[in-house]
Amino acid sequence: MGGSSIGYLLREGARNIYANKQMSVAAIGVLVACMLLIGASIVFSFNANSFVGYVEAQNEVVVFLKDNLSDDRISEVEQQLKNTENVSAVRFISKEEGLNSWVQSMSGVAENSEELFAPLYEDNIMPDSFSVTIRDLSQLDATVQVLSDYDDVDYVRAPEQVAQTITIIKHAVNLGGAAIVLLLIGVASMIIANTIKITVFNRRKEISIMKYVGATDMFIRLPFIVEGLLLGLLSASVAFLLIWGLYSLLVHWLAGEGVGWLTFLTENLVPFGSMALPLMGCFLFVGVAIGTLGSIIFVRKYLKV
Repeated sequence: MGGSSIGYLLREGARNIYANKQMSVAAIGVLVACMLLIGASIVFSFNANSFVGYVEAQNEVVVFLKDNLSDDRISEVEQQLKNTENVSAVRFISKEEGLNSWVQSMSGVAENSEELFAPLYEDNIMPDSFSVTIRDLSQLDATVQVLSDYDDVDYVRAPEQVAQTITIIKHAVNLGGAAIVLLLIGVASMIIANTIKITVFNRRKEISIMKYVGATDMFIRLPFIVEGLLLGLLSASVAFLLIWGLYSLLVHWLAGEGVGWLTFLTENLVPFGSMALPLMGCFLFVGVAIGTLGSIIFVRKYLKV
């Protein structure tokens, strides 16, 4: 197909949009609204996963060591832990540090805590331990079993209930987000398909005349395909820019409030650049693919003359 043919098709598609500008504007407006809902669902899913991932990273497994291990043996255990599958970070906690942390956590509970806990420092019975960060909490039980089987490990303390809750939330966010996006894509698909259907119906006589004077089916169909493609491109571009602007405004507002929990949200929000490609890809799929397929399907009916 030469450059002149492509130019003709683009002009015809644009002319069709202008000739039916009220329907075209309505179609773009409704389609943009649907894409904004789709985009909001995608943005929410990205950020929900980010927040769950942050909470997941804060849950640590504590590996308590047996008594009287040498420094060399402790170093060997540390290397074992680092080499364990599903372990992302390992931090050594000496018995002195462990006792200090426990005393600090209890200092607000008991009065005269310094005098009360002073005997503990004379004969520190706290074991040396490692704080282990788990990559995937859904594999926590299997990982804990592996850690417990190491020779110099006394026992392992893991937040099983928290891990189960986080895993359930993570799966629910992923499945719920995917279901909502698919549902909204279906709605948007029907909207643009019906718009193309109405456009084709309004021009059915023109299509019939073109058929009678010898125009090929492809020659008749292509301008409508280009029209659907252009409607999809316009809608996708407008929706993408709106999502970008609204998300940037939200991030700026959260950062300006300076409230503690809002600061936490801002720090863990996913940068828009990380979501830009999936968003634009989804918008283009909904707009361009469905617009093009809608044109092909509904023009076919009026080609049978």
